[in-house]
Parts: sequence; C-alpha cells; structure tokens
Amino acid sequence: MNIRIYTIIAFLCLVTLGYGQRRQLQEARAIIKSGKGFANAEKMMVALLKDSANLNNMRIYDMWLQSVEKQYDQVNEQMYKKQVVDTASLFGLTQRIFMIAERLDSIDMRPDKKGRVHLTYREDNARRLGTYRPNLFFGGTYFLRKNDLQRAYDFFERYIDCAQQPLFTDFCYEETDTRLPEAAYWATYCGYRMDNPVLALRYAKLAKRDTLKLESTLQYVSQAWLRLKDDASYIATLQEGFQLFPKSGYFFPRLMDSYTSKGNYTKALSVADEALAVDSLHPLFLLAKSTMLLNVGNYAQCINFSDRLIAVDSQMADAYYNAGTAYLNIALNMDARKYRKQIRKMYQQAKPYMETYRKLAPDERQKWGPALYRIYFNLNMGKQFDEIDKILKK
Repeated sequence: MNIRIYTIIAFLCLVTLGYGQRRQLQEARAIIKSGKGFANAEKMMVALLKDSANLNNMRIYDMWLQSVEKQYDQVNEQMYKKQVVDTASLFGLTQRIFMIAERLDSIDMRPDKKGRVHLTYREDNARRLGTYRPNLFFGGTYFLRKNDLQRAYDFFERYIDCAQQPLFTDFCYEETDTRLPEAAYWATYCGYRMDNPVLALRYAKLAKRDTLKLESTLQYVSQAWLRLKDDASYIATLQEGFQLFPKSGYFFPRLMDSYTSKGNYTKALSVADEALAVDSLHPLFLLAKSTMLLNVGNYAQCINFSDRLIAVDSQMADAYYNAGTAYLNIALNMDARKYRKQIRKMYQQAKPYMETYRKLAPDERQKWGPALYRIYFNLNMGKQFDEIDKILKK
C-alpha cells in the first residue's frame, strides 16, 4: 500500500514539474512574440536549467537561444539608429549566443537508442550564427583595445573554435575563413601579453599562417618556450626566425647568446657565417664574428674582422676592444725570452685600439683599465701607467 502511495506521489510530482516546465516555455514564447522583455525570457530558461532533469531538454535551450538572439537584435538596432548603447553588451550577447547554440548542438547530435542521429536544429542554427560570427572577432579586437586581454583572448578563442565545432561542419571554416590566422595571431599576442605561455602557444601553429605578422608571432612563441624553460624549442624557434628574418634585431642576437652561454662557439660561428652570407657588411654580424673568433682563440682572424667592422662603423666600440684584446692575447702566448721585440710590437699595436675603446666606452673601466695597465707597463709609458694605476686603485 505504501509503495503504491509513493508511486502515485512521484507520478504527480513529475506531472506537476512537466506542467510547470511547459507553462514557462509558453510564457517565454509569449514574451518573444510580444517584442519586449527578452531578458526575462532568458532568466526563465536559465532557471529551468538549474534543475538537472532539464539539462538535456532541447526545447529549453532553443528558447534560451531565441531570447538572447532577440536581445542581440534589439541592441544591434539601437546601434544602427545611432542610439547610445553599451558596445560591450552586444559582444557579450554574441558570445552567449554561440555558447548556447553549441550546447544545444551537442545534445541534438546524440544518437537515439538505435544509434541513429536526427539533427533537428543544426542546419538552421548554423546558418543564423554564421551571420553573428564576425562579431566574435570584432569583440576580440574591441576588448584588446580596452586592454582587457583575457576577455579579448576568450573572443578570439571562440571565433577560432568554430572551425572545430560540429555545428559548423558544413562551413569548412578551416579552409575558407581567411581571418582565422589573424585571430590566432591576436590570441597568441594576448597570451604573450598576459605572460601565459600556455595560452601563447595554443594557437601558434595557426597564427604562423598569418605571414604579415609572422616575425612577431615567432618572437612571442620563442618567449613562451623560454618562459616554460624548454631550451630546445626556444632555440629551434629562434633558428626558424633567423632563417626567415636574418636581419631582424631579435632572433640573431638571442640565437648567438643561446649558443655562447653554453660555450658552443663552433655553432655560434656557424650562425655568424650564415648571417654574413646574407649581408657581409652588417655591423652586428661582423661584431658577432669578431667576438666568436676572439673566444675560440683565432686572434689573427679576429683582428681581420674587427678591422672590417671598424671600416664599416668607426664608432663600434667593441670592435676596438676585440682587436686590442686579440693583440694582447697574442703577446701573452709568446715566449718572453725568445720574442721580446715581437711581444713589444703586439703591445704597440694593441695600444691605439684600447685607447680608442676607452674614448668610445668611458664607463667600461673594468675592461679597458686592466688592458691599458698591461700595455703602458710593458711599453714603459710611466705617465700613462700612473694614471691608469690610480684609476684602478679607486
């Protein structure tokens, strides 16, 4: 008896809930037909979805979608009439439309008990949403200008995600949408600006298809790998950037630093040679070659490339330092008992380079001070030696 009573009560509850659900759907439909109060219709549908029993009810999602679309049309009309509106609200509605439609589609595509899929809403929804989709992109640029980077990223991400959504399968956005790479670039940029390497890398591959912004994309990607401490990927990205943009002031110096910091001077020399093959008179490339030759102990060639650099840019201080240091190292490696004259000559040749370096880089005392000390001492230049001695003692 008790079981029958409970069964009857449960049945009556279900009937009551079902009636309440139908009543709210009817009210929402009436609101939409009336042409006003669309936000109230949306609230009613959101309230219905708080009941887990309604989570797979496509009619509720469809009514929710209609209520938000009507709000969008209302704001859009106000903008058309040049009335004062909150632009951010239009983009917010756009984002909400896509969120609801994608949820509805995920339910719509579920197979029945026999494994069959009967799509009820997809074709019509995809067609309508295609007209809203550009505003996902423009919403991203809007919030980017406002420096609201996270919201901008969310808009670009949803715009890109449409290409992967089953809802838009027939549109083939991956092949037809020429704006996708640009959206990916801006998403990458937002991730970089937020110092979030994971977000910066998420759409980097797609962003590389935007050739106009490729140099910047590779910079953001390299910084993301550096932030993640993935040294191999960092160097690989710098190498890619250097190959494509050898004269960029970004990739070449960092690639050289990456190799030299590990003591891989052979690889660094190879990169410098690649750069000089592109532009044999580029001051930065000549300086890199001169410095690497100094590091590997090829002093004669170091002096040669330093002189080439000085001929191109006489104000490049490090060229004088490299040449002067090369002469000093040659003298240091010679047998003082056998080659006194030759050693003196090396100091004489180092002298003008180091003195010029001092003039061009007066604050670099820790570099030219000890060098000139050695030079003046070995050339018996008392007055100059005393001056440098005082400077070093300070």
